[in-house]
Amino acid sequence: MTITTEVPPQALARRLLLQGLALAALPAGLARAQGFPSRPVRLILPQPPGGAADRLARLIAERLEARWKQPVVLDNKPGGGVVIGTLATVRSAPDGYTLALLGSSLSINAVQRKDLPYDSLKDLQPVTRVGYYTVALMAPASFPAQDIKGLIALAKARPGQLSFGSNGIGTSAQLAGEMLNHMAGIELQHVPYNGAAKMYTDMIGGQIPLGFAVASSAESFVKAGQLKVLGVTSSQRSPLYPAWPAIAETLPGYEAVNWAGFVAPAGLPRDLLQRIGDDLLAVLRAPEMAKALADMGIELAPQPAAEFEAFIRSEVARFAAVTKPLGSRLQ
Repeated sequence: MTITTEVPPQALARRLLLQGLALAALPAGLARAQGFPSRPVRLILPQPPGGAADRLARLIAERLEARWKQPVVLDNKPGGGVVIGTLATVRSAPDGYTLALLGSSLSINAVQRKDLPYDSLKDLQPVTRVGYYTVALMAPASFPAQDIKGLIALAKARPGQLSFGSNGIGTSAQLAGEMLNHMAGIELQHVPYNGAAKMYTDMIGGQIPLGFAVASSAESFVKAGQLKVLGVTSSQRSPLYPAWPAIAETLPGYEAVNWAGFVAPAGLPRDLLQRIGDDLLAVLRAPEMAKALADMGIELAPQPAAEFEAFIRSEVARFAAVTKPLGSRLQ
C-alpha cells in the first residue's frame, strides 16, 4: 500500500533548489567517474584474432563487462608491426571509451622506428600493466637440433640457410631472434608474419624451421608432438613452464621479455584514469585470475598507472641499450 502526502509548493521548490545545489557542489570529475561507463567501451587490439593477446583481451573484456554492466567490444586492428592499432588508439577521443591492449612492441618501436606517426611516450596514457607472456623459440619435431647449443652449431654449419618466424617487424619476437643472432654469432634470417597461426602452419609443413611465439598459443602443437621447445626468452626458466630451458642458460645475459598492459589516448582525465585503472586492477586481482592467466602462459604482474608509466620509460631505456649493438637488424 502506498501513502501519498501532498507537499506545499514553497517547500517543494526549496527541496528542488537544495538538491540542485548539492549536485552542483559535486566535483565534475567525481560525477563523471561515478557515471562511467554509460555506453559500450571499445578495446583495440593490434593483433589478429586467435592469438594469445586476443584470448587475454577477451578474458578481461568479459570480466569488465560484468563489472561495468556495459559491453566491451574487441576491435582487432593488426598490421604495421602494431602501428595500425596503436595509431587508432592515439586518434581516439580521450574519454575513457577507447582502450588498447599493447605490449613490448610499444617500447621497441619507440627506440627503433623513426617513421612512427605518433610519439609512444607522449600520445598514449598508460593505465594498467597486466604481466608477462612466456615466449619460446619453437621448432618442428623433426628439426635436427634439440637445444640452443645444437641450434648454434647447426646455424654455424649452414650460415644464412636457416630462418626464424615472428609476429611482425619491431616485435619482441623479432628482437629475440636478432639478439640470438648477435650473441651466438649466427645468421638466422627473419621472416615476419601477421600473427602466429600461419607461422605454425608453415613450421609444421616444413616451410620454416624456427619461430618465436607465446608459449600458450603453441602448447597444443607441442603436446601433439608437432613442435618442440628449444628455449624460453626470459632470463630464467618460466615458473609456468619449468621444464623448458632458458636460452640464457646457454647464452648468459640473454633476455627478451614481452609484457602486456592497457593504455588509453593521452589526455584521459585523471578521474577516469583512476576509475578505469581501479576496475582493471580489481579484475586482475580476483582470486581466479592468476590461474586463468597462467593457463594462457601469462605471468600476472599488475601495476597501476604511475608505476606502469615508469616501467614503460625504463623499458624504452633498456631496449635502447639492448638494441644498440644490433644496428639496422630491426628495421
